[in-house]
Amino acid sequence: MLLSVCGVFKNEVAYYITNVNSEEVKVMSSEPNVIFVGMKPPMSYVLAIITFFSGTEPKVTLKARGQAINTAVDAAEIARHRFMKELSVSKITIGTEEMPPREGENRNRNVSTIAITLTRQ
Repeated sequence: MLLSVCGVFKNEVAYYITNVNSEEVKVMSSEPNVIFVGMKPPMSYVLAIITFFSGTEPKVTLKARGQAINTAVDAAEIARHRFMKELSVSKITIGTEEMPPREGENRNRNVSTIAITLTRQ
């Protein structure tokens, strides 16, 4: 497992955890203890959660939007029930982001968001 700095996106430094299968999971930006969930398999994010809690971190937040919300919920539940029984969900925040229209569309679109905070008891 390797923690590396990947680059800057919209003035945010992005850190990634690279696991054994050479999959990278974005784990931090300017916000500490945040894992951004995308379209990778849930176990990639479970590994990132376990890695965060292997240190002295008391909590971690999973953030996702759109179809990645399913993956975020799956990763949180797999980490809680299979790997770290002492984890609990301390906070869930849901919301909506207004995204600009895609090419050929006229109006903005709404995308659902979720933030799941896991805390070690």
